[in-house]
Amino acid sequence: MAENVYEGMFILDSNQYGRDPGGVSGQIVKMLESAGGSVMVSRLWDERRLAFPIDGHRKGTYWLTYFRLNSQNLAGIQRQCDLNDVIVRNLFLKVDPRIVDALVEHALASRAPSSETAEEKGPDAVDKKAPAESSVDEKTDNAPDE
Repeated sequence: MAENVYEGMFILDSNQYGRDPGGVSGQIVKMLESAGGSVMVSRLWDERRLAFPIDGHRKGTYWLTYFRLNSQNLAGIQRQCDLNDVIVRNLFLKVDPRIVDALVEHALASRAPSSETAEEKGPDAVDKKAPAESSVDEKTDNAPDE
């Protein structure tokens, strides 16, 4: 029985994710661990407008996960994803063992601070905006002075 590393991309219902981000993303981790898998990285990838509506959904929250799982258990995970109303679509790819470490390191390095749940940040965490996202309007050098 071969244990492989898989990349899982999930398109989640944006409305349900918006109401309970920690609970929705926790369902994925719990589902994988209950099948005997171990999650290496699980993070928010992006929220986008879908190219075409899927079951009435026009937007989707993309969730990226790297996990180890026995190859025989993958069909059960696929079935659970089909039955879960939060998961709109999913895709699993077997990762070549030679690039596993690089992919996991890249996913960890590009983890956005906003993708962490309140539990991961801790009670003393403070949300900081990047300078480009600040709400203060700054004058540009090209604008005429009034």
